[in-house]
Amino acid sequence: MGILSRFKDIMASNINALQEKSGDPEKEIEEFMRGLHLDLGKVRSETASVLAEERRAERALADCQAEMSKLQKYAEKCVADGNDEGARKFLEKKAPLQEKEAQLRASHNQSASNVDWMKQMERKLETDIGELELRRTKLKERMLAAQHQKHLNSLGSPTGDGIEAKLKAMEDKANTEYNEAMAIAELRAEKKEDIDELFAQFEKSNRDKK
Repeated sequence: MGILSRFKDIMASNINALQEKSGDPEKEIEEFMRGLHLDLGKVRSETASVLAEERRAERALADCQAEMSKLQKYAEKCVADGNDEGARKFLEKKAPLQEKEAQLRASHNQSASNVDWMKQMERKLETDIGELELRRTKLKERMLAAQHQKHLNSLGSPTGDGIEAKLKAMEDKANTEYNEAMAIAELRAEKKEDIDELFAQFEKSNRDKK
């Protein structure tokens, strides 16, 4: 029966239970996803043959019913014509067709059920794949976020300080360098004022000597 033999297993599969018991979610999802795609491929490839079988069974049933209807009409016509012997012969030919019709009807019903089961499996697999794709995307996003946070945590100092402590140290260093630069600038300004004053006194002394 091909993939139809796994109808119950496929319809009963539970991706939520898979993730709950998984020790390695990413690996389990990848493996389960491959299985789903494999099953979906088989369902789609076998659906064509199942549909063909259903149509064949439908035609066979219709042909049998048409033959039975024709024999019944012939028998009724014979009765109307007063030919009971002819009617009996047509009814005798119809009798085995009744059993055949029952068998063909059962075969067609089974074929129709197979088609319905194939469609159910296809919808179930497509739904599971869609949900699992979404969960896999979210899982990868969480893993990337965790890796990013881990990287940020690793930026801390050897003593265990975090990124905030490192930024504070950088700010303190910048403030210290700024204060030192301002102090040097003030000293240079004071020296310039001292030189100007000495030069003024020197010029005054020269004028007094004259």
